[in-house]
Amino acid sequence: MDAASGAGAVWWWIGVGALFFVVIPFVLILAQRLLQEVSEIRRYVDDVLEHGVGITANLEPVPALVETRDLVKRVCGGLAIYLRAVERMLGA
Repeated sequence: MDAASGAGAVWWWIGVGALFFVVIPFVLILAQRLLQEVSEIRRYVDDVLEHGVGITANLEPVPALVETRDLVKRVCGGLAIYLRAVERMLGA
Protein backbone atom coordinates (compact mmCIF):
# COMPACT_ATOMS: atom_id res chain seq x y z
CA MET A 1 0.00 0.00 0.00
CA ASP A 2 2.84 2.33 0.73
CA ALA A 3 4.23 2.11 -2.82
CA ALA A 4 0.79 2.70 -4.33
CA SER A 5 0.20 5.77 -2.20
CA GLY A 6 3.68 7.04 -3.10
CA ALA A 7 2.95 6.65 -6.83
CA GLY A 8 -0.40 8.36 -6.34
CA ALA A 9 1.32 11.25 -4.57
CA VAL A 10 3.79 11.60 -7.45
CA TRP A 11 0.95 11.73 -9.97
CA TRP A 12 -0.88 14.18 -7.74
CA TRP A 13 2.16 16.50 -7.67
CA ILE A 14 2.55 16.16 -11.46
CA GLY A 15 -1.11 17.17 -11.84
CA VAL A 16 -0.67 20.13 -9.49
CA GLY A 17 2.46 21.21 -11.40
CA ALA A 18 0.65 20.93 -14.72
CA LEU A 19 -2.20 22.96 -13.30
CA PHE A 20 0.08 25.75 -12.07
CA PHE A 21 2.55 25.80 -14.96
CA VAL A 22 0.30 24.98 -17.94
CA VAL A 23 -3.40 25.42 -17.30
CA ILE A 24 -3.40 28.60 -15.22
CA PRO A 25 -0.99 30.53 -17.52
CA PHE A 26 -3.03 29.36 -20.53
CA VAL A 27 -6.26 30.62 -18.94
CA LEU A 28 -4.60 33.94 -18.03
CA ILE A 29 -3.34 34.39 -21.62
CA LEU A 30 -6.82 33.71 -22.96
CA ALA A 31 -8.33 36.15 -20.47
CA GLN A 32 -5.82 38.82 -21.49
CA ARG A 33 -6.68 38.33 -25.18
CA LEU A 34 -10.37 38.50 -24.37
CA LEU A 35 -9.91 41.76 -22.48
CA GLN A 36 -7.93 43.22 -25.40
CA GLU A 37 -10.74 42.33 -27.80
CA VAL A 38 -13.35 43.81 -25.48
CA SER A 39 -11.28 47.00 -25.23
CA GLU A 40 -11.04 47.21 -29.02
CA ILE A 41 -14.79 46.68 -29.37
CA ARG A 42 -15.38 49.43 -26.81
CA ARG A 43 -13.22 51.81 -28.90
CA TYR A 44 -15.24 50.93 -32.01
CA VAL A 45 -18.51 51.51 -30.16
CA ASP A 46 -17.30 54.90 -28.92
CA ASP A 47 -16.27 55.81 -32.48
CA VAL A 48 -19.65 54.77 -33.89
CA LEU A 49 -21.44 56.75 -31.18
CA GLU A 50 -19.36 59.86 -31.83
CA HIS A 51 -19.93 59.76 -35.59
CA GLY A 52 -23.59 58.81 -35.20
CA VAL A 53 -24.19 61.95 -33.16
CA GLY A 54 -22.38 63.95 -35.86
CA ILE A 55 -24.61 62.48 -38.55
CA THR A 56 -27.69 63.26 -36.48
CA ALA A 57 -26.60 66.89 -36.17
CA ASN A 58 -26.15 67.07 -39.94
CA LEU A 59 -29.62 65.66 -40.54
CA GLU A 60 -31.45 68.33 -38.52
CA PRO A 61 -32.20 70.50 -41.59
CA VAL A 62 -33.77 67.60 -43.54
CA PRO A 63 -37.37 68.50 -42.57
CA ALA A 64 -36.78 71.93 -44.12
CA LEU A 65 -36.33 70.16 -47.46
CA VAL A 66 -40.10 69.68 -47.67
CA GLU A 67 -40.60 73.43 -47.46
CA THR A 68 -37.82 73.95 -50.01
CA ARG A 69 -39.48 71.49 -52.39
CA ASP A 70 -42.81 73.31 -52.10
CA LEU A 71 -41.15 76.69 -52.69
CA VAL A 72 -39.37 75.37 -55.78
CA LYS A 73 -42.68 74.08 -57.16
CA ARG A 74 -44.24 77.51 -56.63
CA VAL A 75 -41.27 79.24 -58.26
CA CYS A 76 -41.41 76.87 -61.24
CA GLY A 77 -45.11 77.62 -61.68
CA GLY A 78 -44.44 81.37 -61.53
CA LEU A 79 -41.48 80.98 -63.87
CA ALA A 80 -43.67 79.24 -66.46
CA ILE A 81 -46.15 82.13 -66.31
CA TYR A 82 -43.28 84.62 -66.65
CA LEU A 83 -41.83 82.77 -69.66
CA ARG A 84 -45.22 82.73 -71.41
CA ALA A 85 -45.56 86.47 -70.82
CA VAL A 86 -42.08 87.14 -72.21
CA GLU A 87 -42.83 84.97 -75.28
CA ARG A 88 -45.99 86.97 -75.90
CA MET A 89 -44.08 90.25 -75.62
CA LEU A 90 -41.30 89.08 -77.91
CA GLY A 91 -43.69 87.49 -80.35
CA ALA A 92 -45.85 90.61 -80.62
